Amino acid sequence: MDILEIFKEATLGSLSSVWQIAIIVIPLMIIMQLAKDYKILDYISRFLKPVTDFFGMSKESGFPLLIGLIFGLSYGAGVIIQSSKEGNLSKKDLVLLIVFLASCHAVVEDTLIFVAVGANGWVLFGARLVVAVIATYIMSKRLEKVFSLKEMDIQREIIKQNI
Repeated sequence: MDILEIFKEATLGSLSSVWQIAIIVIPLMIIMQLAKDYKILDYISRFLKPVTDFFGMSKESGFPLLIGLIFGLSYGAGVIIQSSKEGNLSKKDLVLLIVFLASCHAVVEDTLIFVAVGANGWVLFGARLVVAVIATYIMSKRLEKVFSLKEMDIQREIIKQNI
């Protein structure tokens, strides 16, 4: 195989991957904007409020959490990035979303894939969910105590004023 053929294969493979992600992420972004415009996100946020309250997250973090949980990190990341750019998520929300989704993402598709090769889906799903809940809860308490985000923001403002 010569270098030109390798380059062609790599380019076509990359473009195919980008296309597959784009055909899912772009409609998700459109749906997210429509859901926001028609107040559907408010309904979803109310539904997920007990979960976000348990972790000490804002209600705006519910939708990215749900998308990452169902569709996985690559698609959930698009929603998280968009929500973050819009200023809907605090730094604490972002950290806790990442912690939760690192251990419990794409639970539907991943579980089904492992079930197809013989794993017990309920055990797999339950274990991932329990680990994610425990890790996120511990991190939410640690963020409040150790990092003291409010103090960090105050210190940042003091530094900006001194510059």
